[in-house]
Amino acid sequence: MKRNKWQTAIMISLTALMLVGCRTTPTTKEADSNTTTSQKVNKEPYSEQQFLMGTYVRVQIFDEGKKEVLDDAFARVKELADKTTVNEPDADKSEVAEINRQAGVQPVKVSEDVFRLIEKAYQYSEEADQGFDLSIGPITQLWHIGFDDARKPSQAEIDEALALVRHEDVQLDKKNQTVYLTKPGMSLDLGSIAKGFIADEIVDVLKEHGVTTAIVDLGGNVVVVGTSPKKEGQPWTVGIQDPNQSRNKVVGTVPAQDQSLVTSGIYERVLEVDGKTYHHLFDPTTGYPFENHIAGVTIISKKSVDGDGLSTAIFSMGLEEGMDYIESMKDVEALFITTDDEIYMSSGLKDTFQLNEESGYTVKKLANQ
Repeated sequence: MKRNKWQTAIMISLTALMLVGCRTTPTTKEADSNTTTSQKVNKEPYSEQQFLMGTYVRVQIFDEGKKEVLDDAFARVKELADKTTVNEPDADKSEVAEINRQAGVQPVKVSEDVFRLIEKAYQYSEEADQGFDLSIGPITQLWHIGFDDARKPSQAEIDEALALVRHEDVQLDKKNQTVYLTKPGMSLDLGSIAKGFIADEIVDVLKEHGVTTAIVDLGGNVVVVGTSPKKEGQPWTVGIQDPNQSRNKVVGTVPAQDQSLVTSGIYERVLEVDGKTYHHLFDPTTGYPFENHIAGVTIISKKSVDGDGLSTAIFSMGLEEGMDYIESMKDVEALFITTDDEIYMSSGLKDTFQLNEESGYTVKKLANQ
C-alpha cells in the first residue's frame, strides 16, 4: 500500500521521537571525554540505517571491531518484520497475515517468535482495561490513517467493526503454538507493540556478539545500551521530542543507561475531515481516536516491548489514571505532554528531567503528587 507524501516526509525527517545524545545527532549533550573500559569503545560509531517496517531503522555500535554485527542485527529485523507485518509490500506472506486470513476458519501454527509477540500483546490487552486490544485490526483497517485511502468511516461501519474487536476471542494454544481468531472478519494489529519486541531482539543480538555500547532506534523506539562513549561510566543523554511542534525540537532531556524510551503520540499519522483532525491511536471501545488532551506519552523502561505496550495503554487511561498506574510499577517512568503545552512526569524523573527552557512548555504536578 502506498503512503501519502506527508507520511513519507515525516519518515525521511528521522521518524524517531527521541533524539539520542551523541556526536552523530544534533541534540548531543555530552562533552568529549576519554573512555577507558576493558573493551575499546569508539566515540564515532559503526552505523547503518535501512527503511523497514514503514520506518527508518538505525543501529549504531560504538565497540571497536564490531562493525560486522550490524549485518546480524538487520538480518534479525528483516526476519521478524517478514513474520509480523500486515501493512507493507508482501505483507500477505507474513504469519500474522495468515492468522487474519484464517479468522473463523482454523488455528494457525506460528513460529516461536510470533507466538511470544502475540502472547505479550494479549497480556497487555488483559491488563490495560480496554485501552489496548491486539484485535483492533478491523478498526485500524477501516480508518487506515497514514495511507492514501484513509477516510472517516460511517457510524454503521464502525459499529460493525467494533463487534469484532475483543481480545478474549483470540485463542492461544501454547502447547501446539497456534493462534486462532474465533470470528470471521477478526484481525490482529500488532503495530502498537511489534517495534518494541523487535528492538529488544536487536539488543539481544548485539549482546550475544559482545557489544557493550550501542543505540537502537526503530522510528521512535529508542534503546541505549551501556553508557555514553563521551563520559566514562555516565549515562546517555536522551532528548524527548516535542509532539506539538517540529520534529527537530526537544522539550527536554533525561539520562538513560541500558534503557528503552518509547513514545505514543497524536502527531505521527493524522487524517483531517471537515476541519477536525483524527490521529491513529484508537479506543477499542468506541472505534474513534482517543480524546483526552494528551499529545504524547513517553515510557522509560528496561524492555522496549513493555514501553510499547505501556505507552499505548497509558495514553488510553488519560493523565491522572495513567500516572497512578505508572507510579504503582517498579523500574518504569513516564512523561506526559499535553495539548496545552504542559509536562507532567512520574516521581522517578523529577530530579533528572532537564527542561528545554526554549521549548515553551511548563512542568506541572498533579494534585496528588
